[in-house]
Amino acid sequence: MFELAWPWLFLLLPLPWLARLLLPAADSGEPVLKVGFLDELEGLAGRRARLNLPTWRQQAPFLLIWLLLLLAAARPQWLGEPVPVSASGRDLLVAVDVSGSMDFPDMQWQNDEISRLDLVKALMGDFLQDRQGDRVGLILFGSQAYLQAPLTFDRRTVRTFLDEAQIGIAGKNTAIGDAIGLALKRLRQRPAQSRVLILITDGANNGGQIHPLTAARLAAQEGVRIYTIGIGANPEASGTPGLLGLNPSLDLDEAALKEIADITHGSYFRAHDGAELGAIGDTLDQLEPVAQQPTQARTATELYAWPLGLALLLSVLLVVAVQWPDNLLQRLLRKPRFLQPHPEWRQRLKRLRLRRRR
Repeated sequence: MFELAWPWLFLLLPLPWLARLLLPAADSGEPVLKVGFLDELEGLAGRRARLNLPTWRQQAPFLLIWLLLLLAAARPQWLGEPVPVSASGRDLLVAVDVSGSMDFPDMQWQNDEISRLDLVKALMGDFLQDRQGDRVGLILFGSQAYLQAPLTFDRRTVRTFLDEAQIGIAGKNTAIGDAIGLALKRLRQRPAQSRVLILITDGANNGGQIHPLTAARLAAQEGVRIYTIGIGANPEASGTPGLLGLNPSLDLDEAALKEIADITHGSYFRAHDGAELGAIGDTLDQLEPVAQQPTQARTATELYAWPLGLALLLSVLLVVAVQWPDNLLQRLLRKPRFLQPHPEWRQRLKRLRLRRRR
């Protein structure tokens, strides 16, 4: 089906004529011959003098070019048949702590020691990429919370944003309450049964403007389920000291994370290493998807290149006609000589007309 995306652009059709009426005439810079006895010349010639303006035939190519340009700007499209789009699943936001403690290298993954954030990137990135049929989004929080990727079906881009997350990009503190509040703002307009937030942190709330439990109660009222994940090795098992010899795992407030999950009818998980975090992702995968309202989409093929190319071709032909009047194309378009009236026939026609008048 043919359709114009922006048909209102045809309202600009009279723009050249309005510009001609409103703008002053351009000065060619050439001297003009003014004839004071124009009436006498018209009497001798037997006809009225005409201004040197282009006729409608000479204006037709320019009008056609202008119409083609407007048609191209209106974005002509060919719409295909409606195609159903899978829209069953959840609206899932993942809030990841990027404070300074997430850089602590106490996690084991594939026989290597890596930082907590790197482990989250590796495993939660796969988790997000596999959420077929779900809208997923990403929140990064530290001293403040930022929406890095809104809810979208483009899971690959969300994973790319997660891979590009840097320690300290949102501040050094941990504002868990602000992260929940931002997620609630984004999820409240979605179906109530599909609102899910996965909160990943390794510390306690020590920043922000909203208390985590207050934000959790608001989330429960809006039907948002929060699954909290505390990440970090056991303080006794970790042999890597932190700053000033302290282990950041001691800062993890498991009690608050459990209460947040209980208030919102979610669950709390503890990830001591990569294997446990991977198992947590498998557990979250077992949540039953909620069917949402099905949608349909049409494939649109843009056709603006055709009128735009034709307008360019006509413009080139006009330039050629002005710069090189005696070109091969004009020679081919001229009338053959045997079709042109002979001068003697013109004289005979004039005589016949004079006789009829007498």
